[in-house]
This record gives sequence, structure tokens and C-alpha cells, in this order.
Amino acid sequence: MKAQDKLIALQNTDLFGQVAEDALKAFAEFTSERRYRRGEILFTVGDHAIGLYVIVSGALRAFRQTPEGREQTIHVETAGATLAEVPVFDGGAYPSTVEAEEDTVTLFLPKAAVRRFLLENPEAALSALGVLARRLRHVTGLVEKLSLQDVAQRLAAMLIDEAIKQTDDLKDGTSFSMPLHRQVIAARLGSVREVITRHLHKLVADGVVSVQGQHVVVLDAEALQIRSGVHAERAKVGKR
Repeated sequence: MKAQDKLIALQNTDLFGQVAEDALKAFAEFTSERRYRRGEILFTVGDHAIGLYVIVSGALRAFRQTPEGREQTIHVETAGATLAEVPVFDGGAYPSTVEAEEDTVTLFLPKAAVRRFLLENPEAALSALGVLARRLRHVTGLVEKLSLQDVAQRLAAMLIDEAIKQTDDLKDGTSFSMPLHRQVIAARLGSVREVITRHLHKLVADGVVSVQGQHVVVLDAEALQIRSGVHAERAKVGKR
């Protein structure tokens, strides 16, 4: 990867995007390009943390796994995001396992270089606080969903979120595609594939949605919203 490409990748992040270009150019010299194939593990929970990653292209998934093998996705990050900030700042181990959800290109930033850079560039340190705060809000929301919502509610909420993400609307007839396989959906919702399949079939049988492969059509937007527990302000629901 060329030096200019590394600079652009750093500028596209919330963590480093506010730093002066000259400072970032010098910092980019400490980065190294790392490529990962889909399904490849970058590091495992509990591993000694040696640095953080900037995603140039692709997607990385952070997850935890129970002793029985059930996975819970913590968050998924795509191009422009940074990953593994927490252990860089607290000196601990990596708090989750991270794998490439698709073929991914990253920049690796050694921990010592990052800490030195933040000390020399306080604007980046302030940005780091913002990144960590948003990550904390996300994890807090995830805990709330897992503790207060059942799997059926979480599935309905995910369908709503995906519909709005792809079409910016939610109404009878809204059509969208599910980019994830059911095993991946189960990991994100804290369940297993068989349970997700059963609840999806229930939504189809009740006339709430229709599903053909990865293609989903909302048949009854109001019913889908009720089943998710999502408040009206989160989606534009209409009978059109």
C-alpha cells in the first residue's frame, strides 16, 4: 500500500481524522498493511494486545463464544472504522475474538506508536474518547436487548433495521435483501440457527413477511413493529 493510501485510510477514521496532515504522514510510517481472507481470525479473546487496526476495506466481526460453542456478535465494523482500541488504552488483553467477515484489508498500528501519537496530538486523544463512548453505548444497548428482549423481538427489530437501512422506509410492501446467512444472524442475535429459522417461519406463517432466499418483503409493517417492540419514532410505518 502506498504512503498516500495509508494517509487517506487514517484520515477516513474518527480516531485520526481531525489530526493535521503532516502529523498523520509521519504516523503513517509506523503502520503496516495486513490482509485477511473471509473467516480468518485476527486475534482471540485473552490474547496479549499488540496494537489496533484500521479497516481500509472489507468488514471485521468482534464476538465472544460460550464454552458450548455458541457465539455472540459484539459489533461489526467496516471501512473507516478502528478496532481493538480498548486494550491499547487500558493495557489489558483483547476483550473479544475478531475475524474477517469478508476479505479485508487493514492497517496495523503498534500499541506503543499509538499511545505516543495520542500524547503528542491531544485532538486525537479527544476523538478516542468519542470512539470509546460510542462503543460503550452500543454494548450497553446490546446488553439491554439480550436481557430484556426475547429472540423473536430481536429478529423482528433486526428486520426493521435492515429494511430502513436499505430503503429508508418501513411500510407494507417494503422489499429488501438480507445480506447475512442465518448462522451469522443467530450469532448477532445471541441465539442459534435453528431458533432463528423457527421464528422466521413463524413470521412468514402469520403473514408478517414473505421470504424467498435472501429476499424479504414486509407484508404487515405494523405487526412487524409490534412484534419487535420498536417505538414508532424509530420507523416510518404506513399503510400505503
